[in-house]
Amino acid sequence: MADKKCTAIVLAAGQGKRMNSSIQKQFLEIKGYPVLYYSLKCFQDSPLIGEIVLVTSENAVSYCRSEIVKKYGFSKVTGIIAGGKERYDSVYAGLLACGECEYVFIHDGARPFISEEILERGLTGVQETGACVIGMPSKDTVKIADEDGFVKETPDRKNVWTIQTPQIFSYRLIRDAHESIRKKDMSAITDDAMVVEQETGVRVRLAEGSYQNIKITTPEDLAVAESFLE
Repeated sequence: MADKKCTAIVLAAGQGKRMNSSIQKQFLEIKGYPVLYYSLKCFQDSPLIGEIVLVTSENAVSYCRSEIVKKYGFSKVTGIIAGGKERYDSVYAGLLACGECEYVFIHDGARPFISEEILERGLTGVQETGACVIGMPSKDTVKIADEDGFVKETPDRKNVWTIQTPQIFSYRLIRDAHESIRKKDMSAITDDAMVVEQETGVRVRLAEGSYQNIKITTPEDLAVAESFLE
């Protein structure tokens, strides 16, 4: 599998407004290392990944270069670029910065607990149709609401997954899908798989991540992350 050239795009441009901190959430520390360090280290150490493109906010590019990439020796990071206004703008900027590759792993830098096993399952999944998302079966019953705040339906829990990252795609597929959808209204787009679903009709494979693969969004998440590391 490692002969397939894979690039990781790591998104670290979020402002983290729910964190109540002047520091962007991906730069907050867990056990002495920035949140962003952990996912970058997983990609750096993985034999599956040949290149990493780090997308951050314009004012954090030099900080990422000196305090994260150089400091921790992340030699696979070939580009540190400024993202756009919305997440999908940052993803598109990352796609444009990729070197030649067959598959791309798009990952939220605020999810520190990815693993080599997750990357392997994602690569196996993407080779089926060209699109694979990491997630986990929902532990909770989910309700679909109507516009007035009443329950409209209750989907069968065994068919409900909560989606994580990385999301893995054939490079050509995801780039073409982004170029197509950029000519339309993108306001409802919340993840990369939606771009592929809407623009290509390609079926997206689900692959298991981990219940520990949480996104650091609130101060409570930092406490949970510390307990995972212990």
